[in-house]
Amino acid sequence: MMNSLSRDRLKRRLPGAIAAALAVTLVLLAAAEARAANPAVSIFYYPWWGTPARDGAFRHWQQNGLRPPAEIASSFFPLRGVYSSSDPAVVGAHMRELRDAGVDQVITSWWGRGSFEDERLPAVLQAARAAKLKVAAHVEPYPGRTAESVERDMRYLRNRGIAEFYVYQVAERPNEEWARLNARLPRLRIFAQTGLVGRAAAGRFDGIYTYDILAFGGDKLGRLCAQARRQRLLCAPSVGPGYSARRATGDERVKPRLRGLTYDSMWLSAVRARADAVTITSYNEWHEGTQIEPARAHRSPAGFRAETYAGAYGAGERRAACAYILRTAQWASAFRARPRRSVFGQPLTTPRGTSCATRRARPARSTT
Repeated sequence: MMNSLSRDRLKRRLPGAIAAALAVTLVLLAAAEARAANPAVSIFYYPWWGTPARDGAFRHWQQNGLRPPAEIASSFFPLRGVYSSSDPAVVGAHMRELRDAGVDQVITSWWGRGSFEDERLPAVLQAARAAKLKVAAHVEPYPGRTAESVERDMRYLRNRGIAEFYVYQVAERPNEEWARLNARLPRLRIFAQTGLVGRAAAGRFDGIYTYDILAFGGDKLGRLCAQARRQRLLCAPSVGPGYSARRATGDERVKPRLRGLTYDSMWLSAVRARADAVTITSYNEWHEGTQIEPARAHRSPAGFRAETYAGAYGAGERRAACAYILRTAQWASAFRARPRRSVFGQPLTTPRGTSCATRRARPARSTT
């Protein structure tokens, strides 16, 4: 039983205890708000795929003279089959899959006003918001792009609800032009794709990202992020599972997946580099073989045999179809932890509610 002395002590300590608890609560709320405002894990997304039924012709699948749906411009083949980015069911499934993978933000490829990707943007925004994902724009080097046109683009996209931008190949324009753009758009977060941190600083960007996982392997991320910190820039290096673009572009360079080791190594490098955020190359850039979207075995009548993810993290062919979605969920959780953790070398796990792992994705209807 509490005596009178204990009650007196409790009365004296209670205000301090309440204040301490309130302070902890405010810190936690501030951290939650910071996560919501500044995504920790983002992924590059491509809404450029088309099929005759929905878009009047195949788009991108047929690149390099190939004949879809049997022959596509990728060394891999989607679990969903050849699909259209105009199909709301497909885009919605993509966004839910990314939510399950622990992604905070989708960075959608954008090739200028009136482009195919611009026309698909409303569907991406709607599906992402339904999945509680943020959307940023990847401003690609469309014909005639200048710093002035990009400024107009950003104002246009801001009216659609986008406040974060990733500008690819900033070296195409002088630093002074980017500096003027960034000075006039202070409420937007704008990242430069470059390995030259001084260039990003001179252009008054908020941060850097790398995108190219061939040129910027894990061994370079520590140096880049250290340089970014010295310049007071955010560092959002890109990680990816591999690279293989021969069927789409003829590029003979390959970064093998090594059954998941490549992806794990890049994530570990980003953690060790103390990156502010991570960008993933990519969800569905099938041309370059950087995708983490589920893939399956496929063999065409002409003899094309698609690569699969079989063996990734020790998974058999069926579970391996989703291996990179599942691994992304593990790394995303570890990256958000304080202190940050590593899942390098750990077994593949299936987060509760991850639809990718519990049923085979069905090919989208009416896409060919």
